[in-house]
Amino acid sequence: MRLYLLRAATAALLVLLIPAVPALAQSDALAGKVSSAAEGAMEGVLVSARRANSNMTVTVVTDAQGRYRFPTSRLDPGQYTLSIRAAGFDLARRASAEVTAGAAATADLMLIPTRDIASQLTNAEWLSSMPGTEQDKRPLLGCVGCHTLERIARSKYDTDGFVQTIQRMSGYANQSTPLHPQRRLTTRDTDVVGEERTQIQRAQAQFLSGINLSGHTTWEYDLKTFPRPRGRATRVVITEWALPRPTIEPHDVVVDSKGMAWFSNFGEQTIGKFDPKTGKLVEIPVPELKKGSPIGMLSIRMDRDENMWLGLMYQGAVAKLDTKTEKLQYWSAPPEWNRPNTQINMTSPMNVGIDGKLWAQNNGFAGVHRIDLNTGKWEVWEPYKSAPRGHNIYDVISDSQNNAWFTDIGREHVGRIDAKTGEVKLYATPTKGSGPRRGSMDAQDRLWFGQYRGNRIGMFDTRSQQFKEWELPTPWTGPYDVAVDRNGEAWTGSMLSDRVSRLNPATGEFVEYLLPRSTNIRRVFVESTPDNRVVFWVGSNHGASIVRLEPLD
Repeated sequence: MRLYLLRAATAALLVLLIPAVPALAQSDALAGKVSSAAEGAMEGVLVSARRANSNMTVTVVTDAQGRYRFPTSRLDPGQYTLSIRAAGFDLARRASAEVTAGAAATADLMLIPTRDIASQLTNAEWLSSMPGTEQDKRPLLGCVGCHTLERIARSKYDTDGFVQTIQRMSGYANQSTPLHPQRRLTTRDTDVVGEERTQIQRAQAQFLSGINLSGHTTWEYDLKTFPRPRGRATRVVITEWALPRPTIEPHDVVVDSKGMAWFSNFGEQTIGKFDPKTGKLVEIPVPELKKGSPIGMLSIRMDRDENMWLGLMYQGAVAKLDTKTEKLQYWSAPPEWNRPNTQINMTSPMNVGIDGKLWAQNNGFAGVHRIDLNTGKWEVWEPYKSAPRGHNIYDVISDSQNNAWFTDIGREHVGRIDAKTGEVKLYATPTKGSGPRRGSMDAQDRLWFGQYRGNRIGMFDTRSQQFKEWELPTPWTGPYDVAVDRNGEAWTGSMLSDRVSRLNPATGEFVEYLLPRSTNIRRVFVESTPDNRVVFWVGSNHGASIVRLEPLD
């Protein structure tokens, strides 16, 4: 009898000690708790749900109590497969849930330690794990444009094998992927050549053969992972739409005022028109203007009438897509500048209405072009013609007077070309070797740009001629581009860390949102919706998908 009373009292005490589990909110379609034996309730675990026979995956993040919630507005009724992202962990067993109308589904998830941590590392985590100096590792920033660093780390090449591999890789165009390699016709005028190039390649090969599995069955260094999201970084909903072919490379994604998402296909001759409401994709074909040259387009930008302008890269032209008629118009570079290495990546159409002239750049020989759209006349500036080695003009952005501003990813400069006089001025960032990549001009004529090698967001006030820089919290983020939202916050994405970073310039505070899978982020776009929300869009350049990120604060 005493034993029975003791058990009853103990049970009653346990009930009192267990925190009350809140009832599922009426607006929840699916909710649950994520935990592990090692940590108990786990914050910052990404939980993804994909309905059977759907191309859309929705992801939320667990809070400090390990709980996740999918709002009813995000999941239609149906059978869903669940997956997670949490470095160092896997699901203990396959997970699924049946979502029904009018009732909230529950699915608690148990995680176990992963047996293959290497497969979960981001490019940035590989760089943080590898031994060596920053100078040793910097060349790897050029590898992630085509493939992951895991491929290098798992390889078994010795130094001589890597020399051959590096020489072969240097002949591929920068829109190449393992699924769709493309050979470039020749080198850039700004490339290092001869004995100096041979010495650089040998040094790189020696480093790479020391961090891969050459002569080893496992890595001789610890594999390090970054912390999971916390606090504000868990307050987000991420939607990802898979595109119909794995070879589609949505490099730039922009969203018009009707909510339609347009993207440039980096590896194929198509422009994408994607409707997020229906999940329907329309592909608009783009003719090959230079047969035999690599295909694909890099930038897509809107003018003030929401027409799309593109740089056709190795096809040696710029193009305008009338979004009402879906008809294309082309301006090809004249023969003297339309060489085998011509690579017109970027255009800047926002201010063509001022003088009827469009700015573009030419990556083949570090040039900037201006095209008179009425006469078809092309002009060229070559700021580094006297000493081109190591320079690389990456982006060109116009200000409110249609002056051109360009970035030099090879060094640390942004430059200005005066639209009236043609005068060129260069401005060096405070961080040496910062590698300014892509950017945008805000309403105050401030140039915002990613410092790819400096791991910073940069801002240059073109009126006061003053720089400001903000270092990213996660090492080896390598910000590619920067966009500013209606609240004045700056957003960037990473080709290396799978993170989207949000900066409050007034306080210097960053929020970093982790994406649910490996996402090679290039151009970033921030939409201000009719209901005054800020929505972030990007293409998964190597994952053949469109990604929408919606912060909940």
